[in-house]
Amino acid sequence: MQTNINSRDAAQTSTATPIVAAGNKQALPDGAQNVASWIAVWRLALTAAAVLAVDPTRLNGVVLRSRAGPVRDTWLREFLAMLPPGAAVKRVPSNIADGRLLGGLDLASTLATGRPVAERGVLADCDGGVAIFPMAERMSSYTAAKLACVIDSGVVIVERDGFQLRHEAAFAAVLLDEGIDDDELASVALADRLAFQIDLSDFPVRLLREEHEGGNAGEMAEAFAVSVDDVIAARASIRGITVSDNAIEALTATAYALGVDGMRAPNLAINTARAIAALNGRAVVSDDDVQLAGRLVLAPRATRLPQPPEDAAPSEPEPEQEQPQEQEHEQEQAPPEDNSQDQEPPEPDQVETNIDQPLEDVVLAATAAAIPEKLLLKLMMQGSASRGASKSSGSSGQVHNGTKRGRAVGSVRGDIRSGARMNVLATLRAAAPWQRLRAQSAVADPARVGRLHIRKEDFRVNRYQERAETTTLFVVDASGSSALNRLAEAKGAVELLLADCYIRRDRVSVIAFRGRTAEVLLPATRSLVRAKRSLAGLPGGGGTPLANGIDAAREMAEALRRRGDTVVVVMLTDGKANVARNGVGGNRPLAEADALSAAKSLRQINGLRALFVDTSPTANPRAETLANAMGATYLPLPHAGARTLMHAVQVAASTSKATAR
Repeated sequence: MQTNINSRDAAQTSTATPIVAAGNKQALPDGAQNVASWIAVWRLALTAAAVLAVDPTRLNGVVLRSRAGPVRDTWLREFLAMLPPGAAVKRVPSNIADGRLLGGLDLASTLATGRPVAERGVLADCDGGVAIFPMAERMSSYTAAKLACVIDSGVVIVERDGFQLRHEAAFAAVLLDEGIDDDELASVALADRLAFQIDLSDFPVRLLREEHEGGNAGEMAEAFAVSVDDVIAARASIRGITVSDNAIEALTATAYALGVDGMRAPNLAINTARAIAALNGRAVVSDDDVQLAGRLVLAPRATRLPQPPEDAAPSEPEPEQEQPQEQEHEQEQAPPEDNSQDQEPPEPDQVETNIDQPLEDVVLAATAAAIPEKLLLKLMMQGSASRGASKSSGSSGQVHNGTKRGRAVGSVRGDIRSGARMNVLATLRAAAPWQRLRAQSAVADPARVGRLHIRKEDFRVNRYQERAETTTLFVVDASGSSALNRLAEAKGAVELLLADCYIRRDRVSVIAFRGRTAEVLLPATRSLVRAKRSLAGLPGGGGTPLANGIDAAREMAEALRRRGDTVVVVMLTDGKANVARNGVGGNRPLAEADALSAAKSLRQINGLRALFVDTSPTANPRAETLANAMGATYLPLPHAGARTLMHAVQVAASTSKATAR
């Protein structure tokens, strides 16, 4: 069997920088990942596709986060090409009706015969195959719950309208998550039941083009070759493959160390390891199969970074003894010892052949190294986000239910006289089962014979959901201390964030404070050109009237909330207030007290989210105190460029959204 899903390629599919021994810090790649890293990401995605093709009914499916385009289409094409001939493949719209999804009343036949006639649903037609759900982030919670029940049981059961349906429906669900914002995600309940979660939203299309053109990226497919015959052979042998207790314990311990709750993920990882062994022609799951299963299943689900072992925790330093000045001078002049040879990291082969290392430690290290970069940064900031996250109930673009406008999310019984829009099909479905009974009562009236009998209680009206507009309010510190340290990076990050808000069609506003007052540089607008122009002309220098800046943000946030907007306040400052509310400088204690009072007032706004980015060279405890006072996520970034700052703000903002919900 000519497959390359083995230990060598498993080592190449690590997509993130390995965690250092201390376990509390990690060096992230600067800027975009290089070509080699993206090739590793693509290989890992194709590996997941091959494994899913081998055992679709036990692995349940995959969540693929990627916008519509060549990247997503290429992955889908590669996955479908691995399926055996004759496998059922159905595309299911996210807004599909309940009867069409599960099966139910055949409206045309029912109206023609006058008695309930059942129809077979799409999921039953997908038995043993694949169901593809485009725009899965828009799937209603009701549809997701129904789909989750079918995935758990492998059977579609419908009992209503006077009939009962029961069909086998074991299939692999492919959820195509096309969300742009971080809070536009596929159903968490569904994602928890599917084995794989792949994020190709930032994958560069040019690598696929270079591969087809024979460029340097053509090696993307060199280390991966799984044919349909390989998949068929693996399916025939998978039931006879055994998994050792040691492998099960290693995957379970890895899931616990990464904060993956429940037993679904470890069970899916065990089934994944079995499928990998089948592709490699092994009768017993090997350690390499277990490591790759951890990378594929557990790494994208991590909710925390693994903690270092207790014996590796640094002990408290002993108090230094006083030394004579001459001895201290000699130590300062002594050249440092060359320990570079002792500090060289071990070679990969040395790590793999360390027979004394427990399997669960090897699997944990391999899985932690495969945590995606975005998720890794979110986990690194999780502690600060949880300490300062807002307790409000706001979330980006809060959802409002109604019956007049928005995105249609089903129907409900209602009265059309209120201005709601009638759902004709739902109304006919509600009236159809009663036609024979109502026709019998209408025999005495010849004018009503042969007509549809629809009554007031049958009326169904459309139900809609609409999101409130989101306004991101940037509060920028342009004082002398900030200008000296980080104003250039802050302005660059704000410009990048403004462009991101423009893509989501959010409104933005910019407030700057310096000298003695705060100034609204840009009222809430969608104009990216105006926003960039206002930032370009922002000078730096003067005192830090932090209280006035927070007060200005509070006044604008209150006005935006009154008009129904969802408001996100992003404050970029070093937190070193030295100008009081009255504009008088030189009294730092009074300025800090005023800033603290203003921060507490900002927290009182209902539904407000806030993010406090500390731009000082070193983390400032006063800034963290202010962030906690205003209920904001505190994000210290002592060393970061504009792009890193922007990416960190995006991740922290999405973390605060999840906490607020």
